[in-house]
Amino acid sequence: SGTSAAAPEAAGVFALALEANPNLTWRDMQHLSVLTSKRNSLFDKKGMFKWQMNGVGLEFNHLFGYGVLDAGAMVALAKDWKTVPPRFHCQGGSITKPATITSDGTVVWKIKTTGCQGEKTEVRYLEHVQAVVTVNSTRRGDVTMFLSSPMGTTSMILSKRPNDDDSVDGFTKWPFMTTHTWGESPIGEWTLMARFDSEVPQQGTLKEWNLVLHGTYEAPYEYQKISDPTSKLAVAKKAREDQDMNA
Repeated sequence: SGTSAAAPEAAGVFALALEANPNLTWRDMQHLSVLTSKRNSLFDKKGMFKWQMNGVGLEFNHLFGYGVLDAGAMVALAKDWKTVPPRFHCQGGSITKPATITSDGTVVWKIKTTGCQGEKTEVRYLEHVQAVVTVNSTRRGDVTMFLSSPMGTTSMILSKRPNDDDSVDGFTKWPFMTTHTWGESPIGEWTLMARFDSEVPQQGTLKEWNLVLHGTYEAPYEYQKISDPTSKLAVAKKAREDQDMNA
């Protein structure tokens, strides 16, 4: 159904989780949503967006996120949930050398980051990631952008917009966000790709990209109770433990 129905339905599910555990924070609710949502029979009729697995084994889709809320699963996990560690914001790196975007190719920018390693704002376990971008073009609605993480997860952060005819303002320090890398390690090489989705010639300039990482230094699931070894919580926790062990 539409957002008018989905929003109150989601609010009701969150209320049930809070009734089971009044100590839940807004970030706890986000973790619970990611870990208990289900793919079910969600289907993209146009076949444009496939379900993908991120670097810690969490399935996501550009249209449907992590899936449909499961009230029963969320309440069950919420009962014994331990509040996640503090969140930090890390400036992962930036590029300010302008690059021309044409209809014939893709601009590819890469940033290597340590996730602010050794600093007070170090991030080792991702929640949100932002690509703060400045770009303009002959037609803003034809610009598309993709962000790829060091663990190989690619998110479409800007899709084609048929009604966006802007040719003057562009985007100035615009924060495009993804949650598809939830639970991954930020350390390594991030890739930003910008190109046109247009049948007529276009031209633009990618002027600036700042990578902003949001997440925790401590493992968010270290003290969570796992009752099902096949659950998304168990899969994500084990994936990161294995990665940290091999790092």
